[in-house]
Amino acid sequence: MVWVGLALIAMPLRADAGAPAFPGSDQTGGRPPSVQALVAGEAGKVFAGSFGLGVFRSDDGGKRWQATNEGLSDPFILALAMEPGGTLYAGTIRGGIFRSQDDGKSWQAWNAGLKRKEIKALLVSRGEVFAGTADGVYRLKGGNKEWGPVTKGLDDVLVHSLAVDRQDTLFAGTSGKGVFRFKAAGSEWVRLQHGLKDHEGLAENFIRVLAVDGEQAVYAGTFDGGVFRSGDGGETWRPISRALPNDSIRGILPGEKDLIVATGRGVYRTTDKGRRWTPANKGLTELSVQALARSKGGTLYVGTSAGVFRSDDDGDHWAGASDGMEGVPVPPWVLQ
Repeated sequence: MVWVGLALIAMPLRADAGAPAFPGSDQTGGRPPSVQALVAGEAGKVFAGSFGLGVFRSDDGGKRWQATNEGLSDPFILALAMEPGGTLYAGTIRGGIFRSQDDGKSWQAWNAGLKRKEIKALLVSRGEVFAGTADGVYRLKGGNKEWGPVTKGLDDVLVHSLAVDRQDTLFAGTSGKGVFRFKAAGSEWVRLQHGLKDHEGLAENFIRVLAVDGEQAVYAGTFDGGVFRSGDGGETWRPISRALPNDSIRGILPGEKDLIVATGRGVYRTTDKGRRWTPANKGLTELSVQALARSKGGTLYVGTSAGVFRSDDDGDHWAGASDGMEGVPVPPWVLQ
């Protein structure tokens, strides 16, 4: 996508009601917003990051939502992450990273050390927070207030996705350069390309989603080339989604016995590592899925272009879960 003559404006949010403070927005009207990020906590607590209306919180598993945006100066949320103690992080399109330590009631900008403030991915692992930015991967170690680059090798590279395995090996999916790996004892990022090619032999360099399953296999979801699997830590890859009806991958959720994938045309499941895919879209009235999450209790959530849907039976049936999310966000750019 190329934007010509456009500039992005981060509009402030009203602290009193959490609603965007720009003309034309209205929390009581319109359709549910596009939900780009989800994180499910305990006891029915779920957070949703929207594109234009900030962050919403639900305390009852998605039955009812409320905007929770005090201090959040950029309402365009691309990533969410939660530490085990409940501290939340929100990555935005131009305002950088915001942190909340009170269940999202209030937010503080947390950008010290970041070179660029376009945040595509957030990951919490073993007391550290990782951020995929427009300038590579940054890390916030426990107790620190300043982000630092993980290591050299990804300067000026846009990182869309992050994943980590049991050995603390970090994987980064990029826009234009494929998948990179950084081992805990390593010194720099290593590009992983072998087998990461489409059916015409072209390299798949645009990686939207990464995930690691219980067997430590790594999955890479591409922008328009389907899903790839690596059983050797990213050294080699093979495509596993030829039977999928849509190759735009927006979410990958490994389970104990299956793999669930969210696409631009709904949700699909495989129980045989990609040889066959079964649609899991009953009740899902908006098939353009943007985010996928599972609570500790097993409830599935998808963020779509029109709000959130919830499934209590592992994706066999879905129900809309966007009550309280309605609003009319303005586009994230204005002509200059």
